[in-house]
Amino acid sequence: MSDRIVLRTGEALVEGAEDYLCAEPEVVIGELDGPVGHALANLVGDQVKGHSRVFAILNSDVQVRPATVMVSKVTVKDSKYTNILMGTVQAAIAHGVLDAVRAGDIPRDKVNDLGIIYSVWLDPSVTKVENLDHKALFDVHREATAKVIRKALRIEPSIDWLLENQDKVEHYFHKLGVDGEL
Repeated sequence: MSDRIVLRTGEALVEGAEDYLCAEPEVVIGELDGPVGHALANLVGDQVKGHSRVFAILNSDVQVRPATVMVSKVTVKDSKYTNILMGTVQAAIAHGVLDAVRAGDIPRDKVNDLGIIYSVWLDPSVTKVENLDHKALFDVHREATAKVIRKALRIEPSIDWLLENQDKVEHYFHKLGVDGEL
């Protein structure tokens, strides 16, 4: 990895035991004085109804480094979903960012120079789950956060892997469509 991280992207999937326990984040990571920093500032300053942009925090008044802005892939419509997203999931993402620093995937000496734009998936069905397992939800999102950051900063999968495996990897929902199950 070079000293300057201009813009890296990543995507990951982590699934749990239940359907609602799924995290599929997408991230953009880069220097705050470059395109990622400009985009991050615009996201925070240009709020959109149903897709609020918030920093990943351990708790109110404790923002993590690198600065990480969460953007929901799902239109947020009710308070229960908001509380789960801005509670359990937000805390999990914050912990996952710090896990990535601890693991060395994010260089510790770069934490004040980098920004992360984090597109978060939280299954809308989570609001209908009785006895929601917040610990399991937290664990899945924390693991997915560390994984997506690792993949982005290590540039994984590599182009060599992609070219070698292009015809072996099947898109789940495409297969459902082809099989007439959508």
